[in-house]
Amino acid sequence: AKGGQKAAAAAAAASGTMDKTYWLISVPGESSSPKALEQVFQLVQDRTTHSNDLSLNYKFTVPDLKVGTLDSLVGLSDTLAKGSAFAESVTRKLGLSLADLLVDHQDKLPENLKANGMDLDSYLSRFQWDAAKYPIKLPMPELCELMTKQLSQIEADLKAKQATYSSTKNALASMARKATGNLLTRDLDALVKAEDFVLDSEYLVTVLVCVPKVAYKKWLNSYEQLTDMVVPRSSKLVFEDVDYGLYTVTMFQRVQDEFKNIAREEKFVVRDFEFDRERLALSKKEKGDLEGDLKGQWAALVRWCKTHFSEAFTTWVHLTALRVFVESVLRYGLPVNFQAILMQPHRKAEKKLRAALLDLFGHLDSRSGAGAGLGDLLQEMPGLAAQFQAEKGEDLPYVSFTLPLALTKAH
Repeated sequence: AKGGQKAAAAAAAASGTMDKTYWLISVPGESSSPKALEQVFQLVQDRTTHSNDLSLNYKFTVPDLKVGTLDSLVGLSDTLAKGSAFAESVTRKLGLSLADLLVDHQDKLPENLKANGMDLDSYLSRFQWDAAKYPIKLPMPELCELMTKQLSQIEADLKAKQATYSSTKNALASMARKATGNLLTRDLDALVKAEDFVLDSEYLVTVLVCVPKVAYKKWLNSYEQLTDMVVPRSSKLVFEDVDYGLYTVTMFQRVQDEFKNIAREEKFVVRDFEFDRERLALSKKEKGDLEGDLKGQWAALVRWCKTHFSEAFTTWVHLTALRVFVESVLRYGLPVNFQAILMQPHRKAEKKLRAALLDLFGHLDSRSGAGAGLGDLLQEMPGLAAQFQAEKGEDLPYVSFTLPLALTKAH
């Protein structure tokens, strides 16, 4: 038990990344110059990291994309919201699949949850737009469609591969169930041997009888007299479980049905069983084949999920970058002028971090009433900060999206 606890603790420590949530925000600079955008990043750094130690922050580079018309941006905003939710869903399905496949190898889970060969933290903090895969010269609606089509194909392939794996797994489980349970119902092939039977006889037959353990003595004293033509001293115990013993008994074929009926009246159950070498060999081969198939399918599915988890996660992050660009243009206007910042809130510091950002950028939204000093008030009263955000929903005075990395847990 201690060994299992240590393994679980090691796996939990190794997969610490998976419990984190990142924020991806964007805020405008005084101008679109690199110097102005650096200044706004440093402003956030000073307030949230250097002064208060509320988060770790990274510049997040979003390329200059084709803006298009205002109408197209408004329509794309809703499309991207749905696409991003779909991307997270597909990524989570792959994460859950890997967690399920590696349930007995939890220490291997982190190495299978990578993005372009990097752990998820490193990929996010070093994010670079994949221009070869998603050319920035393409209109943004086309980029969005390209990404969602890739995700739809991944989801469809995952469903098909899981169905194949589950079918093999269920067939093996069904075979295992037949080989377990009590002697009244379980498959008997694996419990008996050829030498337990009189085989290839023109007149004699050996039957298998389930005898309650409490009735062993009664059976041994009476089985020879249940009918005529029972071979004396032919009964032998070949297997027993918690409640029953499995006995053989040999008789003439002509009294088999009569013996079965009388035995039932005495609470002895004659199983319908005929020893068949070919069936036994075929059953063992089928079981071996299924075990081999399942092992191969398991390894292939782990590899496939690892590859496509990376694919889905990186696509999700690219879709989120698209959302940041679109929402920033809609909120801050043209020319394009914003700094995207990836933030990793420290544990239990989320409310204070929101309050600090509100104090910095509340002036961006006059409707919020979040002017100077409100952030200080909210920081002093974290409960009020939560209420303020709940009332406003996601309508913060700056662009903000979350990237939860707990992708091996149901949402």
